[in-house]
Amino acid sequence: MDTSIAVLFLAGLITGFSKFSVGGMGLLVLPIVMIAFPGPEALGVLLPLYILTDLMAVSSYKSKIAWSVLARFLPLAFIGVIIASHFLASINADQFIGFLGFTIIAMIALGLYLDVRPASFMRRPWAAYSMGFFGGVVSMIANAAGPLFSLFLLEQKLDKNTYVSTRAWAFFIINLLKLPLYIGLGLLTVNSAETSLYAIPGLLVGSFIGYQFLKKVQPTQFKWLIRIMSTVAAFKLFLFT
Repeated sequence: MDTSIAVLFLAGLITGFSKFSVGGMGLLVLPIVMIAFPGPEALGVLLPLYILTDLMAVSSYKSKIAWSVLARFLPLAFIGVIIASHFLASINADQFIGFLGFTIIAMIALGLYLDVRPASFMRRPWAAYSMGFFGGVVSMIANAAGPLFSLFLLEQKLDKNTYVSTRAWAFFIINLLKLPLYIGLGLLTVNSAETSLYAIPGLLVGSFIGYQFLKKVQPTQFKWLIRIMSTVAAFKLFLFT
């Protein structure tokens, strides 16, 4: 149990920091939680933490929300979540880990592509729909659509506060939709919710650090930090296979 508590504290720390600052670190959190809770059941442990931090984030960032941006990709994100719930119900643990590894590599490749190609296409409707759909899929299966949504939102040329507020509300809405689906799949239970409580101390500490950190950085500085953390997560995931 000591190992589990340490893992959950670290997961909470990174989750809180991610939600209140750079975002996109969910890909690192899931492999860490899988050390103590291997397989899809780790998703059920994480979701209550994400909803709690979402509530903290949306209460802190109540203004400057780009609702027009949300309206462009949330509908397709809902469809992605529902489709992914059927996929999640039919895969085993090895397939689950393999999908996560592929997802991380794909998002890193997307970030590198955007470095060498014009990124104006990210502001077109079809890009919003694509990011919304695949973000919904990744969020449902991996609780880790942060890099996708972050890459998309960063290219909308939003100011720092609007970027953070819009991202916070996007994940709050999507995670609420996932809640009944996780319960229906048996991934979120009373026992898993009680286990999630051990991550709350780390979550509070990470949220405070992230909130202070955000004041000192610009959104353009987020890209490489997100990419580095995603690369680390990819190596960690492949070690599980």
